Formats: sequence, structure tokens, C-alpha cells
Amino acid sequence: MKILITGGSGVIGWNLLEFLKSKDNDVSFTFNKNKINHKGNFLDITNEEETINLITKLNPDIVIHSAALANVDLCERDKNLANQINVNGTHNVIKGCQKIDSKIIYISTSFVFSKSDKAYTETDIPSNPKTYYGLTKLEGEKLILESELKSLILRIDQPYFWKKSWQHTNSVLRVIETLSKKQNLKEITDWFNAPTYIPDFVSATYELIKNNHTGIFHLTDPNFLSRFEWALKTADVFDLDSKLLIPINSDQLNLDVKRESINLNSKKIQEKTGVKMRGINEGLLDMQKIGFSDSG
Repeated sequence: MKILITGGSGVIGWNLLEFLKSKDNDVSFTFNKNKINHKGNFLDITNEEETINLITKLNPDIVIHSAALANVDLCERDKNLANQINVNGTHNVIKGCQKIDSKIIYISTSFVFSKSDKAYTETDIPSNPKTYYGLTKLEGEKLILESELKSLILRIDQPYFWKKSWQHTNSVLRVIETLSKKQNLKEITDWFNAPTYIPDFVSATYELIKNNHTGIFHLTDPNFLSRFEWALKTADVFDLDSKLLIPINSDQLNLDVKRESINLNSKKIQEKTGVKMRGINEGLLDMQKIGFSDSG
């Protein structure tokens, strides 16, 4: 199967790339900011002509669209940039897919919802996101659904795993790196997440592709916990000093936009594919077992 991954040098795209290649698929990828020593295709998805031309030239069966501006505060500060990448860029990728009638898989986010006491299921209709990032990703979802292409929308939240040197860090690695240096780390008590363990995300995505599924799926942890609780569990699994963790309220950070605690129900993915999204303890223990490698 021929697969193209936009944003393939990022942590989500890269892990998909490596796994799908291991299953004997013909996988190519695009990069933009993260130029790496691997054969990929430079692409600015905001350039309509270049995006359409590359997709039609490669002619993939599936395009996995993971390229995005995911910096929540930057999206808030520069709404035009967020709109150009997350909305117009997605529209350009869709146009390329329509030219060759390829399936599109769109990596989305819990931020398309607003805060609620409930755990959202895939049948819940997102509305009124409180961040501009969430708004642009929701607009992307709408474009996918309106495109009439065969599609999957995969919503994630706070993905974590080991990373390559050129990739952005994540909450787990920040705890490991900081506490390993015997330094204090402030962690937030009033932000809650159902984090996405990337190897489970990759396995679930592969099963969805293999069995030709379409629709919306939540690929998140069955647990819902605060960043501080998450940090405590990380310290425990990696045998680090949890006393170095300092609990704080998110208001102390003076960020451009307040994050909302949004819980996604992920039961559907196990029902449809048999893949169980692991809880935070299982994910952390698996990370520890695998160990860090920056090879590749």
C-alpha cells in the first residue's frame, strides 16, 4: 500500500512512518521545519499548487495528514498563521487527495471540544472550542467531512513517548530530563488530560488502515488525570525524586490562553479493532522497558 504522511518528521508522523514501513508498506513523508537526514519531501502545505502537485505525483492510496501548527499559545498569538497552516493547509491537502481519490487520515485533537463534566464520545458534536488552535483543528475536521473522501479523523491528547533529537519534547520527557538533573519542576494541578501513548496510537491507526475503517476515533488513555498526578507517576516508574515536583495552579503561568480539561472516551477503538489504549502506568512502564534510542 502506498502511504504519504505530511509532517512525517514530527513525533507522531515519524512513529507512524517507522511502523508502517515495518509492515512492508511503501511510505513517503513530507517535512517542513524539521529537516532531517532521511529521504523525504520538503513541503509547505500552505502552498496550494505545490501541495496538490506533490500528492498527485506520489499518487498514494492514503494520505495521513499530521502536519499542523500545534503550539497552542502561538496559535493564539498569531491567528493568521494558525489559520494558514491548520485550515488552508488542510484544504490544500484535501484538494490533492481529491485529484487522485485517495483516502485521508486527519490527526485531530481533544481541543475541538469545550470543557465538560462528561467524557466525550465520537458521536458528540464538537462546538465552541476555547482555544484558536482547537477552532482551527475543528475547521479542519469539517473540511474533511465535507470533502466526500474516504476518511478517518483520529483525535488525540498530549501524546508522549521517546523522541528523536530534532523533535519537540513532551510532558513525560520533561519530567524525566528535569528530575534526572536533580532540579525542581513546577507541574500543574488543575489541567487534566487523557494522554495518548504513541505506540498505541500507531498500532490502532495501523489496524484501522488494515481493516479499511472510516469515521471518527478517539485514541487516548482511559484514565483522566492532572499534569501533577501524571508527573508523580512518571517519577515513580523512572525512580526519580518526586519531592522535586512543585504543584502549581495554571494561572501562575500567565499563558496566552487557558487550557481546558477535556476528557475523550476511547472505548470505540477497542471495540472496532481490539487495540486497547493503555493507561498511564502501563504506558510509562512500556517506555521504561523499551528505553531511549536516538538512532534512525
